[in-house]
Amino acid sequence: MAKLNLLLLLVLVVCALGLVTSQDKSRKAFSDLEREQERSRALDVEYGRLQLEASTWGLHSRVQRIAAGTLGMRVPDPRRVRVVRVDAGPAAAAARPGPQLQAHAGAAEGRERR
Repeated sequence: MAKLNLLLLLVLVVCALGLVTSQDKSRKAFSDLEREQERSRALDVEYGRLQLEASTWGLHSRVQRIAAGTLGMRVPDPRRVRVVRVDAGPAAAAARPGPQLQAHAGAAEGRERR
């Protein structure tokens, strides 16, 4: 009977140690989870701030002000603006080469003849 009591006491101590270890791991995991959730919230706030900043950097008025002030750019004279019409797509452009492509093709033929 003493051996049985000793064996049961040993099993009880092992179970108690297992329970304490399990609870400790659970508390640490929960603490890590809360820390990561807080980090996630902070990153979400920073992401929103960065999106707002990016939209501010790209505002048309800001870009125009910097182009005119810092870079000295201006709107071209309407008489110097040429509008280029694009046909159906790349296949149409390849079928009918424009003046630049024809000049380039002629230059390539000239090189081949030499």
